[in-house]
Amino acid sequence: MKTSPAVIAIDGPASAGKSTLGKKLAENLGYLFFDTGCLYRAVTLCALKRGIPVTDSEAISRLAAALDIQVTHPEVHDGRQYTVMVDKIDITWELRSPETDASVSIVSTFPGVRKTLTERMREIACAGSVVMVGRDIGTVVLPNAPLKIYLDAKIDERARRRHAEIIARGEHSDFEKVIGSMRHRDLTDSLRETAPLRVAADAHVIDTTGIEPDHVFTAIKNIVQKHSS
Repeated sequence: MKTSPAVIAIDGPASAGKSTLGKKLAENLGYLFFDTGCLYRAVTLCALKRGIPVTDSEAISRLAAALDIQVTHPEVHDGRQYTVMVDKIDITWELRSPETDASVSIVSTFPGVRKTLTERMREIACAGSVVMVGRDIGTVVLPNAPLKIYLDAKIDERARRRHAEIIARGEHSDFEKVIGSMRHRDLTDSLRETAPLRVAADAHVIDTTGIEPDHVFTAIKNIVQKHSS
Protein backbone atom coordinates (compact mmCIF):
# COMPACT_ATOMS: atom_id res chain seq x y z
CA MET A 1 0.00 0.00 0.00
CA LYS A 2 1.39 3.40 -0.99
CA THR A 3 2.14 6.02 1.65
CA SER A 4 1.16 9.65 1.04
CA PRO A 5 3.74 12.43 1.58
CA ALA A 6 4.15 13.12 5.32
CA VAL A 7 3.66 16.85 4.83
CA ILE A 8 1.59 18.55 2.14
CA ALA A 9 1.98 22.32 1.75
CA ILE A 10 -0.83 24.30 0.13
CA ASP A 11 -0.34 28.00 -0.65
CA GLY A 12 -2.26 30.69 -2.50
CA PRO A 13 -4.07 34.01 -2.12
CA ALA A 14 -7.20 34.63 -0.04
CA SER A 15 -10.30 32.59 -0.92
CA ALA A 16 -8.55 30.50 -3.57
CA GLY A 17 -9.93 27.37 -1.89
CA LYS A 18 -6.97 26.50 0.34
CA SER A 19 -8.92 25.96 3.56
CA THR A 20 -11.90 24.10 2.08
CA LEU A 21 -9.82 21.78 -0.06
CA GLY A 22 -7.01 21.42 2.48
CA LYS A 23 -9.52 20.38 5.13
CA LYS A 24 -11.13 17.84 2.80
CA LEU A 25 -7.75 16.42 1.82
CA ALA A 26 -6.67 16.11 5.46
CA GLU A 27 -9.88 14.27 6.35
CA ASN A 28 -9.45 11.97 3.35
CA LEU A 29 -5.88 11.09 4.36
CA GLY A 30 -6.49 11.04 8.10
CA TYR A 31 -4.06 13.94 8.49
CA LEU A 32 -4.08 17.02 10.70
CA PHE A 33 -5.43 20.09 8.92
CA PHE A 34 -3.58 23.25 9.87
CA ASP A 35 -4.53 26.63 8.43
CA THR A 36 -1.57 28.81 9.37
CA GLY A 37 -3.46 32.00 8.57
CA CYS A 38 -5.44 31.54 11.77
CA LEU A 39 -2.27 32.26 13.76
CA TYR A 40 -1.76 35.64 12.10
CA ARG A 41 -5.46 36.41 12.47
CA ALA A 42 -5.34 35.50 16.16
CA VAL A 43 -2.45 37.87 16.79
CA THR A 44 -4.18 40.61 14.78
CA LEU A 45 -7.49 40.17 16.59
CA CYS A 46 -5.81 40.27 20.00
CA ALA A 47 -3.89 43.41 19.06
CA LEU A 48 -7.11 45.12 17.99
CA LYS A 49 -8.90 44.06 21.17
CA ARG A 50 -6.07 45.38 23.32
CA GLY A 51 -5.89 48.67 21.51
CA ILE A 52 -2.41 48.06 20.13
CA PRO A 53 -1.91 49.99 16.87
CA VAL A 54 -1.54 47.49 14.02
CA THR A 55 1.43 49.53 12.80
CA ASP A 56 3.40 48.98 16.04
CA SER A 57 5.58 46.09 14.93
CA GLU A 58 7.56 45.83 18.17
CA ALA A 59 4.49 45.72 20.43
CA ILE A 60 2.70 43.20 18.22
CA SER A 61 5.81 41.03 17.91
CA ARG A 62 6.00 40.89 21.72
CA LEU A 63 2.30 40.05 21.83
CA ALA A 64 2.75 37.18 19.36
CA ALA A 65 5.52 35.69 21.51
CA ALA A 66 3.41 35.97 24.67
CA LEU A 67 0.08 34.59 23.47
CA ASP A 68 -0.95 31.00 24.16
CA ILE A 69 -2.55 30.04 20.84
CA GLN A 70 -3.97 26.54 20.51
CA VAL A 71 -5.45 25.13 17.29
CA THR A 72 -7.45 21.93 17.65
CA HIS A 73 -10.01 19.82 15.85
CA PRO A 74 -13.51 21.38 15.96
CA GLU A 75 -15.01 21.27 19.43
CA VAL A 76 -18.29 22.86 18.35
CA HIS A 77 -20.31 21.63 15.37
CA ASP A 78 -21.21 24.99 13.82
CA GLY A 79 -19.47 24.67 10.46
CA ARG A 80 -16.00 25.62 11.66
CA GLN A 81 -12.96 23.83 10.25
CA TYR A 82 -10.99 24.02 13.48
CA THR A 83 -11.14 25.65 16.90
CA VAL A 84 -8.73 28.44 17.83
CA MET A 85 -8.22 29.21 21.51
CA VAL A 86 -6.18 32.15 22.76
CA ASP A 87 -5.41 32.07 26.47
CA LYS A 88 -8.22 29.44 26.75
CA ILE A 89 -10.83 31.67 25.06
CA ASP A 90 -12.53 30.49 21.85
CA ILE A 91 -12.07 33.18 19.19
CA THR A 92 -12.62 31.00 16.10
CA TRP A 93 -15.38 32.98 14.38
CA GLU A 94 -14.00 36.37 15.38
CA LEU A 95 -10.95 35.64 13.25
CA ARG A 96 -12.93 36.37 10.07
CA SER A 97 -14.26 39.77 11.15
CA PRO A 98 -13.95 42.64 8.62
CA GLU A 99 -11.68 44.48 11.07
CA THR A 100 -9.30 41.53 11.22
CA ASP A 101 -9.46 41.13 7.43
CA ALA A 102 -8.42 44.75 7.02
CA SER A 103 -5.40 44.52 9.33
CA VAL A 104 -3.98 41.01 9.13
CA SER A 105 -1.91 41.71 6.01
CA ILE A 106 -0.12 44.49 7.90
CA VAL A 107 0.58 42.35 10.96
CA SER A 108 1.80 39.47 8.80
CA THR A 109 4.60 41.63 7.39
CA PHE A 110 6.34 42.08 10.76
CA PRO A 111 9.52 39.94 10.91
CA GLY A 112 9.15 39.38 14.66
CA VAL A 113 5.63 38.03 14.27
CA ARG A 114 6.57 35.81 11.34
CA LYS A 115 9.60 34.42 13.18
CA THR A 116 7.54 33.41 16.23
CA LEU A 117 4.69 31.90 14.23
CA THR A 118 6.95 30.16 11.70
CA GLU A 119 8.66 28.34 14.57
CA ARG A 120 5.29 27.12 15.80
CA MET A 121 4.34 25.93 12.32
CA ARG A 122 7.56 23.95 11.93
CA GLU A 123 7.04 22.29 15.30
CA ILE A 124 3.66 21.03 14.11
CA ALA A 125 5.05 19.87 10.75
CA CYS A 126 7.79 17.86 12.46
CA ALA A 127 5.15 15.46 13.77
CA GLY A 128 4.21 14.59 10.16
CA SER A 129 0.84 13.61 8.69
CA VAL A 130 -0.23 17.21 8.20
CA VAL A 131 -1.82 19.30 5.46
CA MET A 132 -0.58 22.83 6.11
CA VAL A 133 -2.06 25.78 4.24
CA GLY A 134 -0.94 29.40 4.04
CA ARG A 135 0.91 31.86 1.84
CA ASP A 136 4.57 30.96 2.36
CA ILE A 137 4.49 27.33 3.46
CA GLY A 138 6.21 25.89 0.40
CA THR A 139 8.66 28.78 0.01
CA VAL A 140 9.66 29.74 3.56
CA VAL A 141 8.08 27.69 6.35
CA LEU A 142 8.65 24.25 4.80
CA PRO A 143 10.84 24.72 1.71
CA ASN A 144 11.70 21.01 1.76
CA ALA A 145 8.10 19.80 1.95
CA PRO A 146 7.77 16.65 -0.20
CA LEU A 147 4.62 17.96 -1.91
CA LYS A 148 3.64 21.57 -2.63
CA ILE A 149 0.41 22.78 -4.20
CA TYR A 150 -0.47 26.37 -5.14
CA LEU A 151 -4.16 27.22 -5.56
CA ASP A 152 -5.22 30.38 -7.35
CA ALA A 153 -8.36 32.01 -8.81
CA LYS A 154 -9.33 35.32 -10.38
CA ILE A 155 -9.95 38.06 -7.82
CA ASP A 156 -13.62 38.57 -8.76
CA GLU A 157 -14.39 34.96 -7.99
CA ARG A 158 -12.37 34.98 -4.79
CA ALA A 159 -14.19 38.11 -3.62
CA ARG A 160 -17.57 36.52 -4.37
CA ARG A 161 -16.60 33.51 -2.29
CA ARG A 162 -15.58 35.66 0.68
CA HIS A 163 -18.72 37.83 0.29
CA ALA A 164 -20.95 34.73 0.34
CA GLU A 165 -19.07 33.31 3.33
CA ILE A 166 -19.70 36.45 5.39
CA ILE A 167 -23.39 36.57 4.47
CA ALA A 168 -23.77 32.86 5.28
CA ARG A 169 -22.62 33.67 8.82
CA GLY A 170 -25.50 36.13 9.10
CA GLU A 171 -23.27 39.20 8.89
CA HIS A 172 -23.55 42.24 6.61
CA SER A 173 -21.16 42.35 3.67
CA ASP A 174 -20.47 44.98 1.02
CA PHE A 175 -19.06 43.29 -2.07
CA GLU A 176 -17.14 46.37 -3.21
CA LYS A 177 -15.46 46.66 0.17
CA VAL A 178 -14.65 42.94 0.14
CA ILE A 179 -13.00 43.05 -3.27
CA GLY A 180 -11.19 46.30 -2.39
CA SER A 181 -9.81 44.74 0.78
CA MET A 182 -8.78 41.65 -1.17
CA ARG A 183 -6.92 43.68 -3.81
CA HIS A 184 -5.07 45.50 -1.04
CA ARG A 185 -4.15 42.26 0.67
CA ASP A 186 -2.98 40.62 -2.55
CA LEU A 187 -0.69 43.59 -3.17
CA THR A 188 0.60 43.69 0.40
CA ASP A 189 1.23 39.94 0.51
CA SER A 190 3.07 39.96 -2.81
CA LEU A 191 5.27 43.00 -2.14
CA ARG A 192 6.23 42.52 1.51
CA GLU A 193 9.95 42.10 2.11
CA THR A 194 9.56 39.18 4.52
CA ALA A 195 8.21 35.95 2.98
CA PRO A 196 6.20 37.42 0.08
CA LEU A 197 3.41 35.42 -1.54
CA ARG A 198 4.85 33.61 -4.54
CA VAL A 199 4.73 30.23 -6.24
CA ALA A 200 7.42 27.75 -5.19
CA ALA A 201 9.46 26.52 -8.16
CA ASP A 202 8.44 22.91 -7.49
CA ALA A 203 4.76 23.58 -6.68
CA HIS A 204 1.82 22.16 -8.62
CA VAL A 205 -0.34 25.14 -9.66
CA ILE A 206 -4.12 24.78 -9.94
CA ASP A 207 -6.39 27.64 -11.03
CA THR A 208 -9.76 27.03 -9.37
CA THR A 209 -11.65 29.75 -11.29
CA GLY A 210 -14.98 28.40 -12.50
CA ILE A 211 -14.17 24.86 -11.37
CA GLU A 212 -16.37 22.94 -8.94
CA PRO A 213 -14.62 22.11 -5.63
CA ASP A 214 -15.12 18.36 -6.22
CA HIS A 215 -13.25 18.56 -9.52
CA VAL A 216 -10.41 20.52 -7.92
CA PHE A 217 -10.24 17.97 -5.13
CA THR A 218 -9.97 15.14 -7.66
CA ALA A 219 -7.06 16.93 -9.30
CA ILE A 220 -5.34 17.34 -5.94
CA LYS A 221 -5.89 13.69 -5.05
CA ASN A 222 -4.32 12.64 -8.35
CA ILE A 223 -1.26 14.76 -7.57
CA VAL A 224 -0.99 13.24 -4.08
CA GLN A 225 -1.21 9.73 -5.49
CA LYS A 226 1.56 10.46 -7.98
CA HIS A 227 3.78 11.58 -5.09
CA SER A 228 2.96 8.59 -2.89
CA SER A 229 5.55 5.86 -2.41
